[in-house]
Amino acid sequence: MADRNIMFIFPGQGSQYRGMGSDIYAEFEVARDVYQEASDVLGYDMVKLSFEDPNDEIGLTRFTQPALLTHSIACQRVFDALTGGTVTPSLAAGHSLGEYTALVATGSLTLADGLRLVHRRGELMGEYGEGGMVALTVDAEAAELIADMHYCQVASCNLPEQTVVGGRDEDLENLVAYMREHLPRKRAIPLATEGAFHTYLMVTAACEFRAVLDATDFAEPSAHVLSNYTAGAHDTDAAGIRTRLFFQLFKPVNWAGCLQTAIGQGINSFIEFGGGLGKGETPAGKRPNLESIIKKTLKLSGHEAEYSAAINCDTLAAVRS
Repeated sequence: MADRNIMFIFPGQGSQYRGMGSDIYAEFEVARDVYQEASDVLGYDMVKLSFEDPNDEIGLTRFTQPALLTHSIACQRVFDALTGGTVTPSLAAGHSLGEYTALVATGSLTLADGLRLVHRRGELMGEYGEGGMVALTVDAEAAELIADMHYCQVASCNLPEQTVVGGRDEDLENLVAYMREHLPRKRAIPLATEGAFHTYLMVTAACEFRAVLDATDFAEPSAHVLSNYTAGAHDTDAAGIRTRLFFQLFKPVNWAGCLQTAIGQGINSFIEFGGGLGKGETPAGKRPNLESIIKKTLKLSGHEAEYSAAINCDTLAAVRS
């Protein structure tokens, strides 16, 4: 482990699914403790929501965000238990919501405060959510030009040619029609969201959220946590962390920049915690959310690094070997 320069990674919305966490909950007491604390803090049954989702609520932002944070932290704490706490990161980062999870994982936020923050953040994003988001297979510069023409805004830069834009529904429809006519070889893929997150349409939500941030305690993290807004490390003081999280709500997620920062700092081992993608109906059938983006970034950069995940019992079992 001594020669590994490790980064912990946490996914954002879109990686939630019914049954998420059920396997690690059944096997590990430390995971059960995390789910119990989440239920106590939030006042609803996180186990029932995450494992059964009887009312089809896990896809609603106000529930998605706490459920994902709970699962990611449960995975990380199981991983710590299995490794005896000997695997420590020099960097941590998360995509959108995942930035809060990274702050919890590094001790800047308590689990309880992290859950309260993302619960309220999710409520506000859902309440003020308007419009939607579309993923474009163009670079950020081209996406910005196209977005500006249609009263839309770049919301996330994931890869050199994978950029998400957001805006009102009719504006996005016009943008997609423009892409079809002028860039027929490029794709415009609608995303399932409750609004145009990380755009100017979230300014009111951010202003409401500021009071919640100001009332929350932040400690100095045990490892540098990257800001989605700046793509650099958060300040170690609470005021600096709060302002970056405020702007994150209505400014683009510079995930491509965060990964370039990690590469520049010589990270040679990425470990992703929580969530999952794919058509499989059980945790074992899921694949990691950010794996593809990380591996494509490494290939394009010519940087060599290991990638591993801790998102279910199968991937966590590999820790023991």
